[in-house]
Amino acid sequence: MIEPTRIIAIRHGETNWNVDTRIQGRLDIPLNATGRVQAARMARALKHEPITAVYASDLVRAWETAEYLGRVHGLPVNAETGLRERGFGDFEGKTFAEIEALLPDQSMRWRKRDPEFAPAGGESLQDLNRRVVEAVERLAARHPGELIAVVGHGGVMDVLYRAATRLHIQAPRTWTLGNAAINRLLWTPQGFSLVGWADTQHLDDESLDDGLFAAGPVYMGACT
Repeated sequence: MIEPTRIIAIRHGETNWNVDTRIQGRLDIPLNATGRVQAARMARALKHEPITAVYASDLVRAWETAEYLGRVHGLPVNAETGLRERGFGDFEGKTFAEIEALLPDQSMRWRKRDPEFAPAGGESLQDLNRRVVEAVERLAARHPGELIAVVGHGGVMDVLYRAATRLHIQAPRTWTLGNAAINRLLWTPQGFSLVGWADTQHLDDESLDDGLFAAGPVYMGACT
């Protein structure tokens, strides 16, 4: 019998485009000052967890977030392209309001979570769902009985929540996808289950800042 794999799933820290409600998708937008504080506090909060491997999207905002966690555990960050954000094609770089004004028909399909809709040059929800589930299942299967961390994006967290709770891809979202929140799942060959979601207590705990900013991680490119 295969032992369950415990998973800590983390969305990247805040970026300026998060604040502006601007679609990032595959564009490489770095963390802002708040995002770096969030990543540092997340890492310190998880310092004593028995994490054996850290995997991250190779987009800089997720990679930099993961580097904080890898540093406190003395672990390398492993690049996993399956953890990248949904490709939003022509939506990327635009705010929610701009998309609604410039592309009203496409905006409606997007907001209704049409599983087959993909912005021009982008990715559908169906494809995103398949990619993320396959990637995290593959990673979890490498680590039976262990605790691993996966660092990704809002779209990735949304897919994992739905997979763990068996919610349909078009069900309205009623849960938060907070930057640098700590989310916990369990994986067995039968699928995912939800252990805990949207733990953000660490983001208000200034005591977790000590010693984490003197030599913060620098993005050096994805390494496996």
